[in-house]
Amino acid sequence: MLFWIFRAIWAAVVVVAPALGVWVASSLAAYRNGPVWLVCAAGLLLFPIVPVAWDMLSELLRRRRAHGRDRRVLTTWDRIVLRTLVVNLAVLTALLWSRPEAVFTAISTRGDWFLEGAEHPLAGRARAGLLQAADGLQWLYEAAHDNQYAELIETKPAEAPAPQPVPADDAWSDPWERPPQPSPAPGTEPAPTPDPLPASEPQAASGAAWPSPAELHPAVLAMPDEARGSIDAVGRHLAASEPDPARRIKAIHDFVATHLAYDAASYLNRDVYPDQRAEAVFASRLAVCAGYANLMRAIAAVTGDEVVVVVGDARGLSREVEGESHAWNAARVDGRWYLIDATWDSGHLKDGAFVREYRTDYLFVPPALIGVTHFPEEPAWQLREQPLTRGEFARQPMMRPKFFADGLQLVEPRRSQVTVAGEFAMSLDNPRGRNLIVKAVPEDSSPAVECELTGTRAVSVSCGPLAKGTYAVRIFTSPTLYGTYQGVGELQVHASG
Repeated sequence: MLFWIFRAIWAAVVVVAPALGVWVASSLAAYRNGPVWLVCAAGLLLFPIVPVAWDMLSELLRRRRAHGRDRRVLTTWDRIVLRTLVVNLAVLTALLWSRPEAVFTAISTRGDWFLEGAEHPLAGRARAGLLQAADGLQWLYEAAHDNQYAELIETKPAEAPAPQPVPADDAWSDPWERPPQPSPAPGTEPAPTPDPLPASEPQAASGAAWPSPAELHPAVLAMPDEARGSIDAVGRHLAASEPDPARRIKAIHDFVATHLAYDAASYLNRDVYPDQRAEAVFASRLAVCAGYANLMRAIAAVTGDEVVVVVGDARGLSREVEGESHAWNAARVDGRWYLIDATWDSGHLKDGAFVREYRTDYLFVPPALIGVTHFPEEPAWQLREQPLTRGEFARQPMMRPKFFADGLQLVEPRRSQVTVAGEFAMSLDNPRGRNLIVKAVPEDSSPAVECELTGTRAVSVSCGPLAKGTYAVRIFTSPTLYGTYQGVGELQVHASG
C-alpha cells in the first residue's frame, strides 16, 4: 500500500512542479501585460520537452561510454520525474532569486488571472485558495524589501499599539461595503443623496473628525515671525494658542504641510538624501517624507502631544500596486490613535516638480480608508482588529480617501489590476451626484482616452475600445460641473487589443 502511495506522489510531482513554474511565470506575464499564452506554451519545456530530451541525451551518452554493458537502477519514468523536479526547481529558484518582490506582487494580484470573469462557486473557491497560497509568500517580499526612509527616522520605531476595536456605528469600518440601497422603480434613476453627508460620529465626538475642511488652523495663519524661528518656538506658540488636543494636532499638521516643500530632486534621484532630521528640514524647508514625519513628531514633543513616526509602503496615483517606501505619523488623541500623512497633504509632483496644494485628506484618516493607500511594516499600526496581508493590500483598487469622502463606491471591478479585450467597463455608486470625469491614460504617453459615463447615481463607465497596452484608468471628481476636478483613484488596465 505504501509503495503505491509513494508512486502516486512521485507521479504527482510531474504535474505539480511544472504547474508551479507556469503559474508563477504566467502571473508575472499577466501582471506586466506580457504574452501569457507564450509563457503557458513555454511550460511545455518544463515538462515534457526538457526532462525527456535530457534523459534521451543522457541515455545516448551512457550507452556510448558503457557500450550497453551496465544496467540502470532507475526506470525511465523515475528518471524523467527526477529531471522534471530538478528543471522546475531551477526555474522557480531563478525567478524567486532574481525578482522576489515582483514575483510576490504578481501572484498575489494576478495569480488567478485564468479565472478572471468566472462566477461559478468552484471558481470562487479556487480563486480563494490561489490567493491564500500567494499571501503565504509575504515573507519573500519582506525579506527582499528595504524601506529606504527607515534609517532617516530620528527615533526608534514606536511600540506597536494594541488593536483598536471598530465602533459599531463607524461609517468607515469597511470602505468596500455599503448598506443595501432601495431599488429604484423600473426606468428611473435614483435621486442623489443631499451633500454634504455628516462625518462619522465616533470620530467627531473625539474632535478628530474626518473629513475636515481644508482650512488652515488660525494659530498657523496668525503665527508671528518670532514664533517661526525654531521648532521650540513653533511648539510653544501652538500649545499656547490651542487647548484642544485634536485641533492642536491639526495645527501641527497644517504647519508642517505648509512650512515644508517636498524635495522632488532628491526623491527622483533616490540615491543620497540630505539630512532629514527635524532641525535640518525646519531650517532648509525642504524634505522628503521622512523629514515631514520627523518634524511633526518634534513639534508635538514640544506641545506635549504623543506623535510617532510610522514607516512602510504607500501607493498613490501612477504607482505600482504594491506601493513604495514611505513614512507618516500616528497621533494619540484622547487615548485613541489616528493616522496622519502631512507629506501627501502638502502638495503633489507634476513633471518632476513639487506643486503646493494644502489638503486635509490624510488628517485623522479612518484606518480602513488609509489602509487602501498605506501599508505599515508593523501590522499593528494598521490600527485594525484584523490587519490586512500585503497581498490583500495590493489587490485593493487604488482609491484615495477622498473617493470615499465623496460618497463614491466602486461596484465593479474590485481589483487593482485587470485585463480586458478592447473595452474596459466600470460601475460606480454615486449617491451624492458628484461630477465625474474618467480617463484611460496610456503608459506610453500617447493621448488619453476619454471614457463615456451614463447615469447619475448608478454610473456606468465605458472606456474604449482600447488599443493594446497598459492604461491607468483615473477617476476625477468635483462638487461643481465647471470646478476643479481632483484625482481620487485609479485602476491599472491591461488591454489585449
